[in-house]
Amino acid sequence: MLDEGAIRDRYLALAPAVDERVRRLILGAEAVVAGPGGQAAVARVTGASPATIRRGIAELGDPDRRPAQGRVRRPGGGRKRAVELDPGLQDALDRLVEPTTRGDPMSPLRWTCKSLRNLAAELRRQGHAVSHRVVGELLHDMGYSLQANRKTLEGTEHPERDAQFAHLNAAVQLQLSLGEPVISVDTKKKELVGPFRNGGKELRPKGDPEEVLMHDFVIPELGRASPYGVYDLAANEAWVSVGTDHDTAAFAVESIRRWWRTMGQPLHPDARRLLVTADAGGSNGYRLRLWKLELQKLADETGLQIGVCHFPPGTSKWNKVEHRLFSAISQDWRGRPLVSHEVIVELIGATTTRTGLRVRSALDTSDYPSGVRVSDAEMQTLYLERDTFHGEWNYTLLPRLRLPEAPVIS
Repeated sequence: MLDEGAIRDRYLALAPAVDERVRRLILGAEAVVAGPGGQAAVARVTGASPATIRRGIAELGDPDRRPAQGRVRRPGGGRKRAVELDPGLQDALDRLVEPTTRGDPMSPLRWTCKSLRNLAAELRRQGHAVSHRVVGELLHDMGYSLQANRKTLEGTEHPERDAQFAHLNAAVQLQLSLGEPVISVDTKKKELVGPFRNGGKELRPKGDPEEVLMHDFVIPELGRASPYGVYDLAANEAWVSVGTDHDTAAFAVESIRRWWRTMGQPLHPDARRLLVTADAGGSNGYRLRLWKLELQKLADETGLQIGVCHFPPGTSKWNKVEHRLFSAISQDWRGRPLVSHEVIVELIGATTTRTGLRVRSALDTSDYPSGVRVSDAEMQTLYLERDTFHGEWNYTLLPRLRLPEAPVIS
């Protein structure tokens, strides 16, 4: 096994005591002894140029290529560094790449990709003789590196954000302590159906990647899929309806209805109250009248009190369904084109996690027209109780009493 620490220690001990030629030979000898990968390892631990190491190896193998004995570069000899020949170069480069220039209307590269070649071209335009390679070395010395964006800013926070989180958490804990079901719901990102590229990689025979379409244009006869997830917090089980029409409040509540009939009711036969945690927007948004109307219908059908707690605006990433269900689905089907709705349903149904997640899925081909309006009169028929704390986010729909049907008189 290559001992990089020993290579570094030997070089640091010998380098001050020998001249440039012998140092080059030492580097070459270390690389040869190290074997495959030795040149890269020696360059990494000593800081020497790979070209210098290669030259040392060549001189070891061919004595005729070595310089005459006693010929050593005088102190200060050799080609000068670019910043020594051009003292203003580093400051000019720093002004081009310094982050505040993004908002500087006078910056010549304000709207341009700051690649090494673009930076070098601008510096040459300013009178600095420099190549893109030298620019790269200078940026490294100045502490610059390629940096991706990082999602850390959450934007403007609602003033009651933390209070709503505390209210929601207390409601969930109380519901679970009473043995009543709690579900987290949301719509996963819509997916194009067809032989389209899907992010990630899958094991396949070497040199035989699955071929997909070059452009992501909707195939009319296949359309898009809208997976709506219902995650049972206590049971670690989930239902996903794969819709083929619009993602509306009616579709969202129908997905909850299907979960209750297939998974929820068998698991919670004595339940009297269902608590739903949902995002503030989308097909289950707190402003949607249709969402409340459809939940009222579900309460009437099941006899359940349906409580709803919405997450504060802009905090959907905290919804349990996101990281306990949707992330597992995305991981499971990575690198696999979603060529049909049936494939999507099968992949979702096969999703598992190390924590024992169980998922069932089915296709929903019903029509859910968009733009359905709910009148004031219809809203007046709802048995809706609003909480004292932010009643627009926290409310309960009570089942309406059913009158017995009048007997048929023949």
